[in-house]
Amino acid sequence: MVVFVVVFRALLRYTLLKRRDFFMRNFNIQDCILFEDKEILVCHKPAGIAVQNARLGAADMESSLKNYLALKNPGKMPYLGVVHRLDQPVRGVMVFAKTKEAAADLSRQVQTKMADKFYYAVTDGVPEQKKGTLEDYLLRDGKTNTSKVVSKSTEGAKSARLDYEVTAQNKTNAVLRIRLDTGRHHQIRVQLANAGIPIVGDTKYNFKETMTRSGNGLLLCSYKIGFKHPKTHKKMEFEIRNPFLI
Repeated sequence: MVVFVVVFRALLRYTLLKRRDFFMRNFNIQDCILFEDKEILVCHKPAGIAVQNARLGAADMESSLKNYLALKNPGKMPYLGVVHRLDQPVRGVMVFAKTKEAAADLSRQVQTKMADKFYYAVTDGVPEQKKGTLEDYLLRDGKTNTSKVVSKSTEGAKSARLDYEVTAQNKTNAVLRIRLDTGRHHQIRVQLANAGIPIVGDTKYNFKETMTRSGNGLLLCSYKIGFKHPKTHKKMEFEIRNPFLI
């Protein structure tokens, strides 16, 4: 069984690193677009690509999409609204607004929990319960760009809630399907670490990674989002397959 676990982790690491390297070398924003109309753009953000404000010379989703829109409509300044974010090491589905009206509507849905966000994560360790809810209060530290679990009475603390279900596991790891109820800074990463099951590849919150890095990227993926179209108000869902199979 020990041999199986070692082989599994080695294969998972190799597969994910190959995928990450492929995307970084061959990043083409048009390949990332899942849906587009006059109001919205839905994309699959690769791991390692920032949503916006990437370092000088590096690609990011916002500037790449603006360039794409500008090429489609020469001479017209494109509008692109960022209505939610994913951490740079996180891959997954995102929606962007192409008009100010769409941006306002989608932002309202995100802020009022009308938008649905689902994730897969691979954890170091296996939760005792196969299905459950994590409820905590988080405090963000802007200086270190980290968050931590604190008491409810802590000044500036914000409530954080997620539901999870184990979809696969072995002796040392589990794949969790997560529904995010709130959208706090590094929420999933912090709450899972606090529960004793940090995410594989998380160099901020997984102490194993800070001592001896596994070489994996952060094994967290936003695999599905749901929202109402800002103009037609039709319910829309976009999903990519689970990249973490064990």
